Amino acid sequence: MNVERCDVLIAGGGMVGLTLALAMAQEGILVAVADPVSPSAVLNEAFDGRVSALSYAAVRMLKKLDIWPFLEAEAQPIFDILVTDAALNRTPSPFSLHFDHREIGEPMGAIAENRHIRRALFAAIEHASSIRLIAPAGVDAVQVSNAYVEAQLSNGQRLRASLAVAADGRESPLREQMGIRTISWTYPQTGIVATVRHEQPHNGVAYEHFLPSGPFAILPMTSNRSSLVWTEMEDLAPTLLRLPADKFSAEVERRFGNHLGDIEVIGARWSYPLRFHLARGYIAPRLALAGDSAHGIHPIAGQGLNLGLKDAAALAECVLESVRLGLDPGDANGLRRYERWRRFDSFALAAATDGLNRLFSNDIAPLRAVRDLGLGIVDAIGPLRRFFMRNAGGDLGTLPRLMRGEPA
Repeated sequence: MNVERCDVLIAGGGMVGLTLALAMAQEGILVAVADPVSPSAVLNEAFDGRVSALSYAAVRMLKKLDIWPFLEAEAQPIFDILVTDAALNRTPSPFSLHFDHREIGEPMGAIAENRHIRRALFAAIEHASSIRLIAPAGVDAVQVSNAYVEAQLSNGQRLRASLAVAADGRESPLREQMGIRTISWTYPQTGIVATVRHEQPHNGVAYEHFLPSGPFAILPMTSNRSSLVWTEMEDLAPTLLRLPADKFSAEVERRFGNHLGDIEVIGARWSYPLRFHLARGYIAPRLALAGDSAHGIHPIAGQGLNLGLKDAAALAECVLESVRLGLDPGDANGLRRYERWRRFDSFALAAATDGLNRLFSNDIAPLRAVRDLGLGIVDAIGPLRRFFMRNAGGDLGTLPRLMRGEPA
């Protein structure tokens, strides 16, 4: 059987996989991306109702990769973030946390629907001659030798590459094939996602309101719309999702408040189980993990996609440095550098989001007092507040060049 060749094979054509392909292709790497779902399916409005919060470091990366021009019109800048804490039907705590973008001189990031991010990525790929998108086609099996990895695709094709990247999601078949284990658990919570239209403009303000069942986030979208990311206890979520439209809207209004005037739930409702996982290793011979195949964190801080994009930027940088030294893209030293770089950062953020969820998702009076005081202290101390703003913007630690707005 004929075997086609490329430099890098990426299993998974999601947002991280496609961004990684563009980062490598911009420097001349020949990339093949195999995804079991067709582009037309993932662009359908019914496929995924979620939005993503792109940090300002991620926006720099998308601009450098020429993706942003295809997304900018559908992306809502985040000018402020307001964090509050209270139980339902109770007066909010007098302590809150306010991030104002004027303190750092640029928007905190942007909110965009996942389907619009994917559409922008597909548009950018059309202009990249060294990327081949093969979809629908999954990676069924891989064989690794000292010199290459060979993959059998579900459409019958065989590909040979110097490096294979598993960017194929939380249940990553390629990660499982390579025997990389994970640490994981399930939260007793469900994420409910819906879109509302409201009477008053949101002015680019994102709200994070901590309720005993979990965070209730109101994320500004283009026009007078906001996306709700509503964390609810898993035993109650199915009942809420089955409610008639008027009763579901009433439950949303109880949590949303009236600060944006009259609201209307529009479109479908979605729900997603909330799980945590971390891969025990990020590499194997001629294999690297990126995005959800490497880690899955609680959505409390909206950092899941940003974490994956940082993987893509770091892996592209490590692979390209190997190639510039005359080595092949699957060079073991380059992959080890990537693993050292990304494992600690991923673990730190995963642990932080897990801890925040456990701290805030309850109505225990002593804990409520401690966390409310903490919000007030951070809000009152300028340098500390700006540290957390930079953290929310993905602008801390050793940033990959692409996230500094530089070539990889």
